[in-house]
Amino acid sequence: MLPRMMMDSILTRIQASASSRDTSLLQELVDTVRPTHASDLQQATNRLRALAHLLATQPEWAQGLRDYLAGIIGQRKLVHLLTDTGILQNQGFFGELWRRLNHKWLPPTVNDDYLKDVFGQVFDRPDDYRWINGVDPSVWLALLRALRLPQRAWLREHGLGELLEAVQVLSYRISAIGLEPELVRVHPAIERFESPFLRQNAEVVQFTEAWRARLVDPQTEAPDARHIDVLLGQCEDIIGRAKRTASVQGVSVSLTRLLLRLTQSIKRLRAVLQLVEAPSTDAALPGAIELFGQLVEADNRKWSLSDLFQTNTELLALQVTEHAGRSGEHYVASTRSEWLSIMRSASGAGFIVGFMAMLKVLMASLVLAPIGYAVLYSLNYALGFMLIHVLHFTVATKQPAMTAARIAAAINDGSKKLDELADLVVKVLRSQFVAIVGNVAIAMPTAFAIAFGWQYAFGSKLAGAEKSLHLLHDIDPLHSLALPHAAIAGVCLFLAGLISGYYDNKAAYNDIAARLRQLSWLRRLLGEQRLARVTTYIGQNLGALAGNFFFGIMLGTIGTIGYVFGLPIDIRHVTFSSANFAFALVGLDYQLTTQQWVLSLAGIALVALTNLAVSFSLALMVALRSRRVSFGQGSALLGLVWQRFRQSPRSFFVPPREAETDGERLNPH
Repeated sequence: MLPRMMMDSILTRIQASASSRDTSLLQELVDTVRPTHASDLQQATNRLRALAHLLATQPEWAQGLRDYLAGIIGQRKLVHLLTDTGILQNQGFFGELWRRLNHKWLPPTVNDDYLKDVFGQVFDRPDDYRWINGVDPSVWLALLRALRLPQRAWLREHGLGELLEAVQVLSYRISAIGLEPELVRVHPAIERFESPFLRQNAEVVQFTEAWRARLVDPQTEAPDARHIDVLLGQCEDIIGRAKRTASVQGVSVSLTRLLLRLTQSIKRLRAVLQLVEAPSTDAALPGAIELFGQLVEADNRKWSLSDLFQTNTELLALQVTEHAGRSGEHYVASTRSEWLSIMRSASGAGFIVGFMAMLKVLMASLVLAPIGYAVLYSLNYALGFMLIHVLHFTVATKQPAMTAARIAAAINDGSKKLDELADLVVKVLRSQFVAIVGNVAIAMPTAFAIAFGWQYAFGSKLAGAEKSLHLLHDIDPLHSLALPHAAIAGVCLFLAGLISGYYDNKAAYNDIAARLRQLSWLRRLLGEQRLARVTTYIGQNLGALAGNFFFGIMLGTIGTIGYVFGLPIDIRHVTFSSANFAFALVGLDYQLTTQQWVLSLAGIALVALTNLAVSFSLALMVALRSRRVSFGQGSALLGLVWQRFRQSPRSFFVPPREAETDGERLNPH
C-alpha cells in the first residue's frame, strides 16, 4: 500500500504544479513505480497498473499529469534525444573509448534545455531499461490511455516541429555516411549509379516541407513517406552488400563503426517517421512505447565500455573467426586419406619440435639476464613454428582455435541438423587425436635420438641429472603447476588463433600482396616472377605466419615475466613436454621409478587435454558470440555424441573405410 499512497501524494502535487519545468516530481513518480529489483517484472507491472487505475478513476490527476508532461517536453529541445541517444557519435573508436572513460569518473554537465539530459536524470538507474522493456507493452499502453491523451494529435501538437527537425538531421547524417570513402571502397557501385543515400534526403526534404505547409493549412493533403521507406530499404541492401564484400576483402574497426552508425540512423529515422505519420494519438502510441524503451536502454548504457567493444568490433570479430573457420576446414578429416595426411603433417611438426626442444635446453644452460632468456626462447619458438607452417606441417594444439570456428559456423547454419553437427564433432575429435599422436609419436623418439646422439658425440649428456629431474617435475600433474601452466598455454593458443584471423583479415582489407608488388626495390631484388610468388604467398599466409610468430613470443616470454614479477606462471605445451620427457629419460640413464613413469606419461596426456580444452572452449565461445548465436541444443548434441561413442568408439579415432567415397578421394582438403 505504501507505493499507492506515495502515488496519491505525488499526483496531487503534480496537479498543483502543472506546466512546470521542474522534473523533480517526475523523478519521484518514476522512483515510486520503479521495482525494488530491475528483474522483478511482476512488481513493476503491478505498480504501473496501480498508477493507471488512479489516473483512470481520478480524471483531474490525469489532466494534471498530462499538462505536466506537456510542459516538460514542450519547453525543451526534443531533437537531440531522438538523433543522438542510442546512435554512435561521429568520432573514432579510441576517441569514443577515451570519452567514456573520462565520463566514468567525471560526468558531463547537464543542460536543462535539452530533453536528452533531463531524460537521463529521470531514468538514472543503469538497469532501468530491464524493467521498462521487460513489462508487457500492453501495460504501458493502458497507462498512456489512462492519461486520456487528446485525439487531436497530442504528440504532434507539442513536438511535431521537433520530430520533423529530427527527421531532417537523421536524413542528412545518412547521406553523409553514404558518401564516406571507406564505404565507397567496399561498394564502388554507389559512385556509378544514383545513390539511394542522396535520393532519400531529397525525398525527406520534400516530405518535411509538405508537413510544415500542412501545419499552416490543415486542409493540405498529408504527405506519404512510403517512397522514403523504399529508399531506406535500398540503403540497407547496400549495407548488406558491404558486409558480404567485407567477408572477402576484409574489414576494419572504422568500417564496422560506420556501418553500425548507418544502421542505427536508418532504424531511428523509420521510428520517427512512424510517429509523424500516425493518423491519431492511439495509432502513434505503440511506436512511441517501443521507441521509449530503446531510448531508455541507450541512455542507461551510454557509458558502457563492454557495449562499445562489442558493437564496434562485432563485424571485425566475425571476420576474424570466419578466416579461422575457413582455415579450420583443412584440419577436419572426413576420409581415411585425409586422416593419414594429417598424421604425416603432424609427424613432420613433431620432428622439428624435437630440435626446438633441444635448442631450448641448450639456451637454458647459458648464463644470461632474464630478458636474454626471453629473447632466445621467443626466437626459438617463433621461428620454429613459422618453419613448421612453411613446410605445411601441423602442430596439434593449433587446431582447436580453427576447428572451433568451423563448428560455430555449422551451428549458425540453421539448415544443419543435430546428426550433421554430431558427425562434424566426431570428425573434429578424431582429427585432433591423430594430430596429437603424430606430434608426440615423432617428437619423443626424435628427442630421444638427439639426446642419445649428443651423448655419443660429445661424451656428456644433453640434460644432466639435475636438469632431467627438473624436466620431469615440470610435467608432474600432482606435484607441480603443470596443468595450470598448460591452461596458460591454451589461452596463448586461443590468442594466436585470433591473431591469425586478424592478420588474414588485414591482408585482405589492405591488399598487402598488391602493395608489396609495387615496391621497386623488392622487384629488383627478387625479379618479376619470384616477386609474384613471394607476395602471393605472403598475402595468403600472413595470418598464419603472424599467429605463429606471436604465439612463439608468448610462449617464450611468459615464464620470464613470471620470474621477474614473482608470479607462478609459465607454459606447458604437450609436444615440448613429450620431447623433454625423452631428454630426461636419457639424462637419467633410463633409471626412472614406476611412479616417475606413471606421473610423467599421465602428465603429458593431461597437458595435451588441458591445452586443447582451454583453447577450444575459448575459441568456440568467441566464434559463437561473434555470430550472436546461442546454441540451446548443446546438451542434446553432447548426448548424441556420447551415444555415437558407445555405438562406435573406433570412429572417434579412425575414420571408417566406407566414409571414403570415390568423390572424396578425388577431392581431399
